[in-house]
Amino acid sequence: MSVLQKLMDVLPLSEEQRRFQRVRVNLLGRYMLADRREFPCQVVDMSPGGMGLVAPVSGKVGERVVAYIDHLGRLEGAIVRVFPNGFAMSISATQRKRDKLAAQLTWLANRHILGLPEDRRHDRIVPRNPRTTMVLPDGSAVTCRIIDMSLSGAAVKAEGANPPVGTLITLGKIQGRIVRHLEEGFAVEFTRLQHPDFLEDNVTGP
Repeated sequence: MSVLQKLMDVLPLSEEQRRFQRVRVNLLGRYMLADRREFPCQVVDMSPGGMGLVAPVSGKVGERVVAYIDHLGRLEGAIVRVFPNGFAMSISATQRKRDKLAAQLTWLANRHILGLPEDRRHDRIVPRNPRTTMVLPDGSAVTCRIIDMSLSGAAVKAEGANPPVGTLITLGKIQGRIVRHLEEGFAVEFTRLQHPDFLEDNVTGP
């Protein structure tokens, strides 16, 4: 079954009355609540009719939300469900807009930019020396361990530190941002693709 067919199938979830089956994604963005406060977010599942966001602050059910999502642009809707680390929202759009959104989601999947663990864009390696330092936006330095890494990012575990999704950090000598939380630690996407000859030195170097 194609991604588009999955998107368009009816999903019998009466509690949310979803008209589309959601698919897993990994897209970054920002959202604005009704009081005009803005926060970073990560879209973790999505359909042309709604999406689930990992977010630092949740509004109330029924509250209007405006989101700006990487690759998809501006999306408006209302909060339909709140959970401990985010919320689910509907997407208010015409049928034409929904069709376009379905096509965009399919294109993204085909372009391999959703960042799913089973569809990583670059081979992962474990550094010989996994210890390094992460510098947070406030200038504080945290000792951490590299679980694995690639030319485009790394999985990191830091005792006592779990920065929010969207946080800009420096890992070793490389700038990046937190793109998702893992069972043990978090994933960092590098700002720039790294050269394979210098990857390990840049990640684990001071």
